[in-house]
Amino acid sequence: MKKLLITCFLIFSLLMPLAVYSGDFLGLGPRAGFYKAQDAEEGQWFGGAGLRLKMGSIGFEGSIDYRAEKYANGNLTIRSWPVMASVMLYPLPILYGVAGAGWYNTTFDYDQDKLIFKNVEDKTDQEVGWHFGGGIELPLGRKSKLGVDIRYVFLNYDFSEVPGSEELDSDFYAVTITLLFGL
Repeated sequence: MKKLLITCFLIFSLLMPLAVYSGDFLGLGPRAGFYKAQDAEEGQWFGGAGLRLKMGSIGFEGSIDYRAEKYANGNLTIRSWPVMASVMLYPLPILYGVAGAGWYNTTFDYDQDKLIFKNVEDKTDQEVGWHFGGGIELPLGRKSKLGVDIRYVFLNYDFSEVPGSEELDSDFYAVTITLLFGL
C-alpha cells in the first residue's frame, strides 16, 4: 500500500507542472507515422497535416494524410488520401483517448502487365472508416505541442476484383506523431 501511495504521489508530482500548459489550445502542423494493414505485405510510412483544438478536457482534430500500400504480391497498389475528424477526451492534461471517422478517397492501381489483371481497370472509390485509440500530448514551450498516438482503423476495402482476395482484411493500426504550432 505504501508503494502504491508513493507511486501515485510521484506520478501526480510529475504531471502537475504540465497542467499549466493544459489550457485551451489551437494548433496546426505536420503529421507523420507508420501503419500496417492486417493483410498488407508490409507496413508503410505516411505523412500529412493536422489541426487540433483543445478546450479543457475535450478536443477536436481534423487531418489529411497520404498513404500507399501493396497487396497481391505487389501487383495491387492502394493509394489513399484520408480526411479524418476526431473527438479527443483528456482524462489528464497530457493523456487523451480519441475516436472518429474518416473519408478515404482511394485509388486501386492494378499492374495490368500481369495476366491476372489484364482486364481489370484502375479505379478510385470513396470509403468511410472509423478509428479509436489513445495518446499523449506534450508541451514544447507555451505555443507548440507534440502529440504521439496509436489508433486502430476499421476500413472495409472491396477486393472483389482481385482473384483469391475475398478474405483480405484492410483494417490497420497507425502510430502517429503530430507537431502542432499554436495559432
